[in-house]
Amino acid sequence: MDAPPISLMTLQFFRRIVRGYFRRHFHAIRVSGAERFSTLAKSDAGPVIVYANHSSWWDPMISVYLAERLMDTRRHYAPMDLAALERYAILKRVGIFGVEMNSARGAAKFLKTSEAILLAGGVVWITPQGRFVDGRARPLEFKPGLAALASRVAARSGGCTVVPLAIEYPFWDERLPECLLHFGEPLKVESGQSSETLQQQLVKLLETSMNALREMAMQRDARNFDTLSRGKLGTGGFYGRWQRLKASLTSQPYHAEHTLMPTRGSDPASCTEHSDDT
Repeated sequence: MDAPPISLMTLQFFRRIVRGYFRRHFHAIRVSGAERFSTLAKSDAGPVIVYANHSSWWDPMISVYLAERLMDTRRHYAPMDLAALERYAILKRVGIFGVEMNSARGAAKFLKTSEAILLAGGVVWITPQGRFVDGRARPLEFKPGLAALASRVAARSGGCTVVPLAIEYPFWDERLPECLLHFGEPLKVESGQSSETLQQQLVKLLETSMNALREMAMQRDARNFDTLSRGKLGTGGFYGRWQRLKASLTSQPYHAEHTLMPTRGSDPASCTEHSDDT
């Protein structure tokens, strides 16, 4: 079986849509531990699987965004409920493949398709909880597909690497939420490792990553992250335009953000990006 085809033209178009969505709906996209994922493209990591908690509709968009920013040299895929995928036909052309949920036939097809992708050098992004779950819920409960897939691929390829990704969307000091991401420690899965033992390891790794991200989110310090992009700043609308005009008339610097927040390698006084009032 071959990996599903991807239309590069459609993918570029869709990536542009995703970037626009994030700019309009988030104050910033911030990531911690990105090198744990990005460096795998140039290593002997073998097949790569990224698995994340699933608390929001935005989660699949995260995989599209991070794939472009951090590992554009490989093709990226993600499973999606077959019934839901039929509503968004464009996704079939950008690496999303349908899975029939809660059936033996669907599970078998998921394993077969994902295995073909990984053995061909692609990356598979998975949300093993299989449903929306609040990010504070513990313990985590995974469906067995992730561990089964990693075990099968490791047996055929001599090993694969599985990377946990924690995701949160908290509000800090601005009217729009932050998109906070944290890559945990990758796990090298060896040939012959049992699915049961692996399942326990994977759950623990993601819980550890989510707990680490929770602590960073509570600190509300952007210096804990690398800021990949910024979205709309300030209040916008008439009040935002008036504040900008007032600053201009009084020869004062205009700060769109409610709170000037330093980032890694930045001076808080230099954070003067303007609001996008479009």
